[in-house]
Amino acid sequence: MEKLKGRIYLAISFVLAGTAVIAARFVSDSLGTFTITAASLLAVLIILLPFYMLRIKQGIRNMSKNDWIMICLQAFFGIFLFRAFLLFGLQNTSSTEAGVLIGAAPVLTSILARTMLKEKSNAKTTGGIICAVLGVLLLQGAQLSNLTAEHVLGNMLVVCAAASESLFNILSRIHSLSEITDNRGKIEPTVQSLLVSAIAFLFCIIPASFEYPVSSLLSLDLKGWVSILWYGLIVTMLSYVLWYAGIKRCTAHTAAAFSCLMPFTSMLLAFLILEESVETMQWIGGFLVILGVILLTYSQAAEKG
Repeated sequence: MEKLKGRIYLAISFVLAGTAVIAARFVSDSLGTFTITAASLLAVLIILLPFYMLRIKQGIRNMSKNDWIMICLQAFFGIFLFRAFLLFGLQNTSSTEAGVLIGAAPVLTSILARTMLKEKSNAKTTGGIICAVLGVLLLQGAQLSNLTAEHVLGNMLVVCAAASESLFNILSRIHSLSEITDNRGKIEPTVQSLLVSAIAFLFCIIPASFEYPVSSLLSLDLKGWVSILWYGLIVTMLSYVLWYAGIKRCTAHTAAAFSCLMPFTSMLLAFLILEESVETMQWIGGFLVILGVILLTYSQAAEKG
């Protein structure tokens, strides 16, 4: 039952994370990369900290030096570097190719899970990951293009974003396992998410200050502010709470396959909300992603988390 709950948490987490594309679309022309991240995180902290201050204080008292190191690393790789690499990479490469390269994250996570966590994968786990990754490739409509130096740089930055996401996945799992090994109480997902958000906000302050954040934020309309709040409360906070709740119950292999729901959700919302065209091969890719998730849902043998 716990493993099933973990999969449900992961699925909802990555579906919510996929809405980031829509939220960012409404503010990317008005705000800088680090300003978007910093403003959304600040909104989370202002709204939620008063309600969770006592739990946070209690959680901090029980945290070890290793907990702080792991949370700082998760904030650095999972929020700060991932968003910076991805948004800067998109300035020099197409969204199609960027989607394909981000689709490498599940593969990287699976490789790291084998090498760093020594996690084993059965046939259904492997099949689920393969289906999900193939689905991502199809739904992004990968095409070859003439490469330039700037184009290659953009692709490299997006690959770095995929690597950052994979490292975040592995670090979260390592942290969860260390809590069990050390016989310490687990940090509540909400508390952990708020701490990660606070540290990521601190990372963003200096680079955001060079993007004229105050004047940019003051010029936002209602849709822009709603997007910032959604990006912070839903895409960042709620998604991360569900992520931490899920990764405590599932292996990194499982999280790798479920992460493919993120680009599928982005495609579906772009079709429904932004009215962007979606090709037949992309729909087929979406169904492959769902098939991969179903295979992971019924995979039991490799689960030890």
